[in-house]
Amino acid sequence: MNTPKHSARESDQFKHLWMPFTYFNDQLEHPPIIIERGSGVYVYDKDGRGYIDAIGSWWTSIFGHNHPFITNAVKAQLDKIEHVMMAGFISEPALRLSQLLGAILPKKLTRIFYSDDGSTAVEVALKIALQYHALRGKKKSEFVSFDGGYHGDTLGAMSVGSIPMYHSLFHERFK
Repeated sequence: MNTPKHSARESDQFKHLWMPFTYFNDQLEHPPIIIERGSGVYVYDKDGRGYIDAIGSWWTSIFGHNHPFITNAVKAQLDKIEHVMMAGFISEPALRLSQLLGAILPKKLTRIFYSDDGSTAVEVALKIALQYHALRGKKKSEFVSFDGGYHGDTLGAMSVGSIPMYHSLFHERFK
């Protein structure tokens, strides 16, 4: 892969950016590639160079970037409302999805919790597990996670992560 070269002046544009799991000096010496658009499995920089998106977060790992069905559905929803805080309010699409998912869940699993990212999903799962046992009068506070695993950037998610150079500080704090 030909990584684009950045001048010192271009690198200055990153001095106010804190990238997850990236040492600051590494970011200055090897600035991130600025992605302008995506299509299918590819993302493209401002010079039109394509890169296979092997990370593919959210729906892009399944459907690719800029999938017409998803793009059109998002645009249609944005014309109605972009977000509803789920504290006494609910949007019709979120309610409908809860019903659809609830219908296919195993019988003992009866609730859906929506999260806006993977880190928060892990964080909430940890909290739900702690609360579940606490409500049953049990004090449980140990979790199982994958060795070498990345589980997110929130405090709880990092406390169960297993990449020592990034996570050991958080293991020490929460033993």
